Amino acid sequence: MAARVTRRDFLNGVVIGAGGILLPGCSDELEAPASLPSSTPSTFTPPAPTAYYPPTLTGMRGSHVGSFEVAHDLAWRGQKPAHYEALDEHYDLVVVGAGMSGLAAARFYQQKMGSDARILVLDNHDDFGGHAKRNEFHQDGRMMLSLGGAQNLENPGGYSEAAGGLMADIGIDDDFVALMAEQTPENTALAGRLDAANGVALPGSDGHVIVGGNWNSVMFGGEGYEKTVRSLPIPETEQEILVDFFGGRRDFLDGLSLGDKWEYINSTSYNEFLMERVGLREDTVPIMNAIILHLWGVSGWNMTVLESVTGGATGIKSMGWVGKAGASVAGAFLDSILNVQMFPDGNASVARLLVQKLVPAVAPDMKGPEDVVIARFDYSALDRENQPTRIRLNSTVVGVREIDGERVEVDYVRQGNALRVTADHCVLACYNALIPHLCPELPEAQKEGLKYGVKTPFVYANVQLQDGQAWSQLNATLFQCPYDPFQWVSESPAVSVGGYEPPRGPEDPMVVFMMNSPIPLEKPGGPMTARDQLRVGRHIIYNTPFASYEQMIREQLQSMLGQYGFNHEADIRAITVNRIPHGYAYPYLALDDPEWEKGQAPHEIGRAQFGRISIANTDSEAIALMDAAFDAAWRAVEEQTAGH
Repeated sequence: MAARVTRRDFLNGVVIGAGGILLPGCSDELEAPASLPSSTPSTFTPPAPTAYYPPTLTGMRGSHVGSFEVAHDLAWRGQKPAHYEALDEHYDLVVVGAGMSGLAAARFYQQKMGSDARILVLDNHDDFGGHAKRNEFHQDGRMMLSLGGAQNLENPGGYSEAAGGLMADIGIDDDFVALMAEQTPENTALAGRLDAANGVALPGSDGHVIVGGNWNSVMFGGEGYEKTVRSLPIPETEQEILVDFFGGRRDFLDGLSLGDKWEYINSTSYNEFLMERVGLREDTVPIMNAIILHLWGVSGWNMTVLESVTGGATGIKSMGWVGKAGASVAGAFLDSILNVQMFPDGNASVARLLVQKLVPAVAPDMKGPEDVVIARFDYSALDRENQPTRIRLNSTVVGVREIDGERVEVDYVRQGNALRVTADHCVLACYNALIPHLCPELPEAQKEGLKYGVKTPFVYANVQLQDGQAWSQLNATLFQCPYDPFQWVSESPAVSVGGYEPPRGPEDPMVVFMMNSPIPLEKPGGPMTARDQLRVGRHIIYNTPFASYEQMIREQLQSMLGQYGFNHEADIRAITVNRIPHGYAYPYLALDDPEWEKGQAPHEIGRAQFGRISIANTDSEAIALMDAAFDAAWRAVEEQTAGH
């Protein structure tokens, strides 16, 4: 998840509120969970073991074995097949990438050019959806779901006309969004409910010290925050500082002029501020960084004070007048995360809705969003002959070129076979940095623009538990774990949306969702930019085997839950690790990136149309949000269908 509030938004016209800070969700009084429609227990039959159905696969997922090797040979070593078998397949449009941008581009083209338009979508993974992957578990006749990547719908009422129209086309209109809100319990912290019980877990001498209640409220000086801070297993001197900092008891920028304050918060990293001005020890700073890692994928060493506090971190109450001026931006951010809705499998359900529109045969009886979560998809229908739109998985594209200004050739490798198809048009809905290797004929300036941003790496793990007995005793649905490998630990989305029935109580099996950011929290040495650190994080992910992640998961959950009778050897039924080395689009950061003139930013130069080839992805918008993916897809299709 990332926020649309940028430095440019702040500087160019954000209304400054000087009357103090109004932060919703900062009360310790928790509302009871919203009542949900009663139903009899639902039973689900898992797919046959021989069926091709990627959502139920466990172990290492995301960037799984077989999905990246061909692309790495191309990008790292310049190696690709010398000869290709030319298939007797010509399409109106070939889309490279079956993530949100790719699926949206195919649907926009289908809508504009007619349902009989011939479209081929190619993707290197064994499942569609890009980062929006579905993790599905079965136990004792019950189906449990969680997200393997992209999480939620952020402020869907604020989508552009094109993106909003696409959402309505697949059934996610205002009425359904309102229904999602009604059927999301108020105690679901993962779905952005700020009054939900959420805690912090810090390592202690005998397992983790669990602090429940409402940690988000505590960090913003909510009722009872002082008592909670004094219960943390940190030195008393650090507790005193946090009490002042969370509560806004003093101005930590005191002594600076107004102009100097403004310069300071725009040029100093958040972590430097915490250590130099607030006075926290370096080993306490990670407590402030967990939320930044989750929302932005970088640490407080990479973000300015202003970027951090307007993007979810605490401290805005403790910067005097400048903090009050920033309250409106923080309010805009809070509005965006408050207006969040979520399917039980994250945005995988959105991808499923798009796929069913493109290829109805995958789920011919599915009605729409009201039953998308429980619909069984037939993957064998994705790439059948004699249907206008085909989605071909396990296919890594290695070359795209325009031929005589009349057609496009697309080369790809599938199961070791080098193949070629042709098309009238092509949309590249893949990773920006790979595109210069796919299209070496692009202008050099455009290739440099495409290579500038570095995607945010992350790992999402889902752990199937025998039951929720131990978890229920934590008294919160989500925990920040700043000193652990997995910095966020939560129950999977317990929302009754799309026909899904979440666990009914502690006796039912459950899934624990865990988020790992590989970005180190130590102060970077030398001239290491955020992009450099993201590259390091990517290599860490690729070089960490499943067995290592499994050990981290077992040790962390045992330390958190062991005091409540949990035994990882008996209680963990399955583990799925979603490895995403090339994750969310790079957001420009004030400490590393200039303020480019409009049209001159690398992503704007990089996304230029190249004849019959257009580019559509969140990289091309420099915004890691689903509606940005849709907007990029709309632009690309409009480029390729101009005049129609």
